[in-house]
Amino acid sequence: MNKTIFLICLSLVVFMMQGCAQKVNIKALVPAEIDRATSTKNIAITDFKNDFVGLRGKIEANLANQKINNQSFFTLVSRNDIDKVIKEQKIQNSGLVEANEAVEVGNLIGAQAIISGDVGSETSTDTLYYEQRVRCADKKCKELVTYNVSCNMRVVGISAQIRMIDIAKGDIIYADTMSKASEFRHCIDDYRAIPSPEIAAQELANEISNEFTYKLTPHYYYFSVVLLEDPDLDYNKAQEKLLENSLEYIKQNRYDKAEKLLMDLVDSTDKQSFVAFYNLGVVKEAQGEYKKAQEYYKIADNLMVKPVEEISTAYNRIASMIENQNKTQKQMAR
Repeated sequence: MNKTIFLICLSLVVFMMQGCAQKVNIKALVPAEIDRATSTKNIAITDFKNDFVGLRGKIEANLANQKINNQSFFTLVSRNDIDKVIKEQKIQNSGLVEANEAVEVGNLIGAQAIISGDVGSETSTDTLYYEQRVRCADKKCKELVTYNVSCNMRVVGISAQIRMIDIAKGDIIYADTMSKASEFRHCIDDYRAIPSPEIAAQELANEISNEFTYKLTPHYYYFSVVLLEDPDLDYNKAQEKLLENSLEYIKQNRYDKAEKLLMDLVDSTDKQSFVAFYNLGVVKEAQGEYKKAQEYYKIADNLMVKPVEEISTAYNRIASMIENQNKTQKQMAR
């Protein structure tokens, strides 16, 4: 086997081993990007100008459904109350362009902030092009021939100007133009159809709504963390069994039992096994106990002689997670 083939085979083996490594799925809270928005939890959303995609309703539904620990983060003023006040005050309910009008309406309906917007016109362009195909020249397929098929590429885009006004201060909390575009392709020999511009625009509006909601609210995100499965010391059979069983309990989400076994492993190795401490850190991170996880990751880091990528990554990640946790708690307490 020459050197090149050997290196390719070795790379494939390493890739396969990493792909099969046991992982733990972790859920973590991220603070709202627009910190000031979390101080105005009683919100009204007015009609958007040119809202042919129903963006107002999508944002309203997203904010209403945004829950942290099964509790709604925002309280939304009902549409009926907003429309009634606007009608009584004879204000044009189409985006509330003037900040003073938004403040006036907000005070009358008891909102802390008002969200308004303007949806831009949908854009859609179709481009004809050709793709090359190959087929058999005869029944026995002894020769191949190439040919072209006609295809269509459709690009659909929409944009929306969205702003959020603080009623008490009368100024803008957030204002930006959010744009989204999607590309679709279809050839005459392809069974998949290109969506109409109207359908594509609806999906793009959902994307804008989701992105805007994430800016305003703390939200969960999910990621996976790799466990260390191989002993870093000369484990005896009992210690190998402790590691093996702890990993099996982690796989079953039995973190309490896994923690006990890993603590036994720590004690039996005279607190010299970074594998035991690292896996303990992963268990505590999965349980949301970030300070304790950081403590274990630091010990594992100090025990390393050569760099271990998983430990270095965890060491840096947990500091960021603690910072996010503290910021999120402050936002939720407002």
